[in-house]
Amino acid sequence: MLQLKYTMNLIVLIILLIRTVKVFGKNVNEHERALRAEFVQNLLNKQNKFEGRIKLVGGSSKYEGNVYIYHAGRWGAVCDDNWDDEAAAVVCRSFNLSGIATIGSQYGEAIERFWLDDVICQGDETSLSKCVFNRWGSTDCEKDEVAGVICMEEEELPARHKDSDAMSLAYNEERLRDVIDVSKSKLRLTGGKNIREGRVEIFLNGSWGSICPDGWTVYEASAVCRHLGMGFAEQALQTYIFGFSNIILSGVSCEGNESSLFDCKHKQRGNVKCPGDIGHTAAVVCTHFLADLVLDTAVIERSAHLQDVMMFQLQCAMEENCLSRTAYEVQKLIPDWQYETRRLLRFTASSLNAGNAEFRPYLPKHLWQWHLCHMHYHSMEVFATFDVLDYNGLRVAEGHKASFCLEDNTCMNGVQKQYSCKNYGDQGISVNCSDVYMYNIDCQWVDVTDVKPGDYHFKVAVNPHARVAEQNYHNNAALCNLRLTTTYALVYGCRHERP
Repeated sequence: MLQLKYTMNLIVLIILLIRTVKVFGKNVNEHERALRAEFVQNLLNKQNKFEGRIKLVGGSSKYEGNVYIYHAGRWGAVCDDNWDDEAAAVVCRSFNLSGIATIGSQYGEAIERFWLDDVICQGDETSLSKCVFNRWGSTDCEKDEVAGVICMEEEELPARHKDSDAMSLAYNEERLRDVIDVSKSKLRLTGGKNIREGRVEIFLNGSWGSICPDGWTVYEASAVCRHLGMGFAEQALQTYIFGFSNIILSGVSCEGNESSLFDCKHKQRGNVKCPGDIGHTAAVVCTHFLADLVLDTAVIERSAHLQDVMMFQLQCAMEENCLSRTAYEVQKLIPDWQYETRRLLRFTASSLNAGNAEFRPYLPKHLWQWHLCHMHYHSMEVFATFDVLDYNGLRVAEGHKASFCLEDNTCMNGVQKQYSCKNYGDQGISVNCSDVYMYNIDCQWVDVTDVKPGDYHFKVAVNPHARVAEQNYHNNAALCNLRLTTTYALVYGCRHERP
């Protein structure tokens, strides 16, 4: 209905604009022309009134929920790729509040198309549309990847996990096993076509019930599959397709390496309030065969170095939002911006598939996005993220890498290479093969132009949003020490952790 109304208004505008000029050899008088021009301007102002407006959907109050933005006459969701607290701050400022970010469709799956993806904000923008993002409607996100916010007064904001990404809210409750009688509690899957899939039900206080899917991710699903001895989580679902039963547990939060769901934390049990779509419950699909990417930390340490590059050499990279926000401000404000330089922290990233199944892009081949400037396809819009963090865990610089070519660059002895990107070939990483992004490839860097010399942490993560299921996510990221000077960068002491 909104789209129809928008289209009809555009038709009216076109007719009025035509009638304000000479038509079929007849002239309108100046008074009539002025009246029509004023009417057209008022109608344009009305059309633009809602442009860029934000609404929050699915939360327990009007100050929390999934984020939707108004553009071109209709509402659309915001994808959670790169979504962080800086972006949440921009959204919540419109309510004169502070905020924190949520990901994974915490307040229900997308009910509209996606308008924004790969949103990168500094936190001081006046509106979300002022942040850096892919062009309107350009996205590879699915309905379970809606970005959200919780807006509160600064002193009311909950704490964060110290050792996790800034997307995960801290749950102050104890582990489930510390507050329930584990000997009388059980877990099962029900409603599926086979024993390895279904909605998750838990037996508490003498009765079976479902789990609220708020914040339900592959990390929680992994704990369920291990708990039941069914291997690994192939999918974490928020759905009604496996049926429905009374919800008795909400806000489950796992690190992803627990052997039992009872080792995870939770918000409520018993008579709980479940945000999001009515009838949806937490569900899983388990498997014994998955890929497992392991970052080579030694390669990162050996290859990291600084390079100063003129901006005219970075124009394709700028189209992919691979530079910091100030680079785009320079482009707007300085006439000869092409001759300005950016300082890049370059490095090589090598990812070994140590699992027992191939690592394949989650999108089918016909949905890969063609990038004209670089003349290649993106099979995953965000395959890797790179962050420079201060010792308080605050991000001071960031980068990301689309997977324009997932292939078998090197393989262990006796393993035949299967995937090659030449001639629009299939993409993937075979078991016991590595995909290598060399330091001299576009966007294989972090723009540190605005970072002061000092000591920092440097974090590299592959498959950071767990869009492709894996056996283990705690070897997908490398957290390193970084010494940044005016002449060189030293990366050392890298160790594995979860993205």
